[in-house]
Amino acid sequence: MQTSSQLPARAGVGFKPAHLGAIVAEAPSVAFFEIHAENYMGAGGPPHEHLARLRRDYALSIHGVGLSIGSAEPLDQRHIARLRALCDRYEPQSFSEHLAWSTHGGVFFDDLLPLPYTRDTLARVIDNVDEVQNALGRQMLLENPATYLLFEESAIQEPEFLAEIARRTGCGLLLDVNNVYVSATNHGLDASAFLSPFAFEHVREIHLAGHFATSDASGAPLLIDAHDSPVAEPVWTLFSQAIARTGPVATLIEWDNDVPDWPILSREAQMAQVVLDEAAARAAAA
Repeated sequence: MQTSSQLPARAGVGFKPAHLGAIVAEAPSVAFFEIHAENYMGAGGPPHEHLARLRRDYALSIHGVGLSIGSAEPLDQRHIARLRALCDRYEPQSFSEHLAWSTHGGVFFDDLLPLPYTRDTLARVIDNVDEVQNALGRQMLLENPATYLLFEESAIQEPEFLAEIARRTGCGLLLDVNNVYVSATNHGLDASAFLSPFAFEHVREIHLAGHFATSDASGAPLLIDAHDSPVAEPVWTLFSQAIARTGPVATLIEWDNDVPDWPILSREAQMAQVVLDEAAARAAAA
């Protein structure tokens, strides 16, 4: 099985076709680009033309949103086959998916839905991760979710749940720092304490994104993982805490809605790179 991630331990961004002209003209110093797998499962056309142009010059991360790795039903073999074809075509340095489910009874829900953290769920996700890794012939990374509710039947803490999956399948972990902050806030928890027990030794990539702040019916703070704004200051703080534990690691700026002009997205990546460079300097001095 091919090991992932081989991404540079530097800052990258999510690729948007609207930015291709600026990327080609500027040849920016971002280390890698990430795409959503499901946007490139067609046979050809502009999406593949754009991606082939990008792939010639940059490392690539493929991020899935439709595998439904936590589903109680069998995984969609046609989807896995399309994913394998995409990975074989572009040979990405990393492939990742979410700890979530999004399908039931042949219906696809346009959301990443949460799981109860139980022994039964753990066994099912482990089997599904093994199946995907064997089918793709490569290691996958599993991302911690943004959650808005807790299940009464959950008997395992999220960091322990993810660590056990990584230990038993050999998968890596994708630490979404914004998701940590969103989940902790929504559940009335301290974000630093929520992050502290994460299995940092398995982290191969980090995601940063913006969120939308509102309140629930009781007036309590409610954060939505919206990917539509700059990274919030508390998330930058958590990112620095995470990097202190992992050392420099491939870090992605996600901005999927209300996508800004290229200079704004590039500036976010530069801010992440500053944190990574400082961590590298500290490691070199130690």
